[in-house]
Amino acid sequence: MDIISYFSDFVLHIDVHLFELVEQYGLWVYAILFIIVFCETGLVVTPFLPGDSLLFAAGVVAGTGLMGYVEVMVVLLAAGILGDAVNYCIGRHVGPAIFSRDTRFIKKEHLLKAHHFYERHGGKAIVLARFVPIVRTFAPFVAGIALMCPRTFFFYNVTGCVLWVGCLVSAGFFLGNLEWVRQNFSLIVYGIVVVSVLPVAIEVLRSWFGGKKKDNEAEDDKK
Repeated sequence: MDIISYFSDFVLHIDVHLFELVEQYGLWVYAILFIIVFCETGLVVTPFLPGDSLLFAAGVVAGTGLMGYVEVMVVLLAAGILGDAVNYCIGRHVGPAIFSRDTRFIKKEHLLKAHHFYERHGGKAIVLARFVPIVRTFAPFVAGIALMCPRTFFFYNVTGCVLWVGCLVSAGFFLGNLEWVRQNFSLIVYGIVVVSVLPVAIEVLRSWFGGKKKDNEAEDDKK
């Protein structure tokens, strides 16, 4: 419970914690950012780690001069690209066995959702998934299971990461010093979290209502 509470607090108050990390660890904060983003994108057991909000907050901190904008971009790009690459490789080697059943940390339901997302959007799923929590973590894993061409995956991996990191870090860097943004930073972080989760929520609702509609149609056919 303490670990869950810590991560929940970290996500919801990431602006406070990130400034504290910079003050406490100095240049080591780059390594901390790398580890968090690498794990969030590269390990299917850690989809709960902060992603979008962390990138925005890192941009804001860079905008204050406490971190370098270029350094933040390079570190986060490296973490995101390597994370997806590792996830893809894991999927190619051990994915099929895990995909067939639930494990303690990985739910087959999550993998199936990512698989459907991947099938519907093809290679673009790797790019689109960057902006969708949970799916972002599982999409490269499923791409590995599906034996997607490595060169094709690498292209979409790099493209998606550049767009994801570039957009969110730059938004934080250029907008973070605005008075309104500084005064309402926590609300903005909450908003990013909500917007990030929204596609998943919409997909769940569509599946739920679609399932109910099919059940109702089946009942009508029986009558």
